[in-house]
Amino acid sequence: MAETTGRTMRLLSWNIHKGIGGRDRRYSLQRVIDCIDHEQPDLVCLQEVDRLVKRSDYDDQPRLLGQSLQLHSVFQPNVPVGSGGYGNLVLSRFPVSSRHRISLKRGLRKSRGAQLVLIEAAAGPLHLINTHLGLDERERHWQMRRLLGHRLCRSAEPLPTMIVGDFNDWRNTLELNTLAMEGFQQVTRPVSQFRSFPAWLPVGGLDKAFIRGQIKIQEARIVRTSLAREASDHLPLVIDFQLAPAN
Repeated sequence: MAETTGRTMRLLSWNIHKGIGGRDRRYSLQRVIDCIDHEQPDLVCLQEVDRLVKRSDYDDQPRLLGQSLQLHSVFQPNVPVGSGGYGNLVLSRFPVSSRHRISLKRGLRKSRGAQLVLIEAAAGPLHLINTHLGLDERERHWQMRRLLGHRLCRSAEPLPTMIVGDFNDWRNTLELNTLAMEGFQQVTRPVSQFRSFPAWLPVGGLDKAFIRGQIKIQEARIVRTSLAREASDHLPLVIDFQLAPAN
């Protein structure tokens, strides 16, 4: 388990597919909870989280996940479904001092968003961005430029920043073409070691992480347990890191 009183933290990022298994198509939020709990993360960034949707038994997944894992819960709805919807969720062992949403919707495409939270960790503040980008490559580059150029993102530039989520970036073009120019480094490489989709036979490294500022990565890995393979169509990404002191 990651230390919560020192400067070492563990983050888990995962597209949970609404709690619906990728192969058996069975809804079970408990499988997701058990898989997350096994990793004992301090920070959790989830995508495709349902709230009050029929396919997931009208469960309030943000509330249930937060309660079950005993973490602070911050939900960002993006896509309406009936009387409910789904979106991104941040769970944190540490207090969350601010939260913002940046819309990444382009034209008539599916509504997307970036969730920006300021984590007041024991070692200092962390600017954490949780996102789920579009399926079209040009759309993804537009979304990342919009995100990084937004005043909310610009205002947090002095802080250590981590961007995680489901980037849908099959060809890995976002790093050099967009993120590197803004000072971000990719944690999830070489790509061959971070294949996360589809869960039962992963060939694509869609779940990624990028950092900027005083962040020291200790270990990054894809969770390949049998439970993780059953719980969603993606595999979780786990990152152990420290907030390094400024020079």
